[in-house]
Amino acid sequence: MKELPIQTVLTLPTLQAPKQPRLVRRALVQFFLWFNLLPFVLIHAAVLTVFFVPVSWECVALFIGFFLARTWGLTGGFHRYFSHRAYKTSRPMQFAIGCLGSAALQKGPMWWAAEHRQHHRHSDQEGDPHSPIVKNFWWSHIGWVIDRNSRFTHWNELKDWHKFPELKWLDRFHYIPGLLVAGICYAVAGWPGVVWGFVLSTVCLYHTTFCVNSVCHIFGYRSFKTGDQSRNNWLVALLTLGEGWHNNHHHYPSCARQGFKWYEVDVTYYVLRCLGAVGLVWDIREPTPRALSFHRIEKPAAIAASL
Repeated sequence: MKELPIQTVLTLPTLQAPKQPRLVRRALVQFFLWFNLLPFVLIHAAVLTVFFVPVSWECVALFIGFFLARTWGLTGGFHRYFSHRAYKTSRPMQFAIGCLGSAALQKGPMWWAAEHRQHHRHSDQEGDPHSPIVKNFWWSHIGWVIDRNSRFTHWNELKDWHKFPELKWLDRFHYIPGLLVAGICYAVAGWPGVVWGFVLSTVCLYHTTFCVNSVCHIFGYRSFKTGDQSRNNWLVALLTLGEGWHNNHHHYPSCARQGFKWYEVDVTYYVLRCLGAVGLVWDIREPTPRALSFHRIEKPAAIAASL
């Protein structure tokens, strides 16, 4: 039988997908990452201008006033209200509190609340966005803020807030209240007012509130047994109007009061009580006797007497 000739099969070269679109996409991602990071870097660099502008009583007043007001916007607003619903208020007051917190330039109330709820759900475990126990001190203090994965709001954590379009708008345009603060500072004291009342107070506000994530999971004392390493730190509490009583907070997150003892000063709670007295907020959650005794860590008499 005559054999058939073997035919050589020519294989066509495999066509590779063009690399340019992928490179373009990667370049765009990096651009938007640095674009979002740029204001954070620039405002830290701008702090150096404090040595080149004159200081006046107006500048000092702007620094103290906007530091304290925006700190309360974060502690009493973003944290105790939007994250934990520790009290109730009206819809206009809710928006006003959201604007005050947004003026701190730590993004919007929805982004902030979603990140914080994740922190409580996975505190000091995998999934915690800023645990110094899982990663390190640097990450918990500032690394997580500039990470690309922290750019977007986790709306799945915020089903209770979906019905408020004005809050979604504020979350999208969260930088507007901060720019208004800068404008007020300029109107009152010119560029020195902007440097002291906006730039310096904003950077100080960043790092005092970031200390709750970093310092208060490493340094301080524990009053309650919790499933994490949260601690009470008196210095952080003074700088953040009461947020430094972090172990108390992790023991009873939905409570509007975080300083449980007479010496645990909680200015945020005192302001809430004043607002409650004039009817602007109500149903302020207090710690129950059971909550104050449950999982309590008993201290030796000598240590307790020194506190």
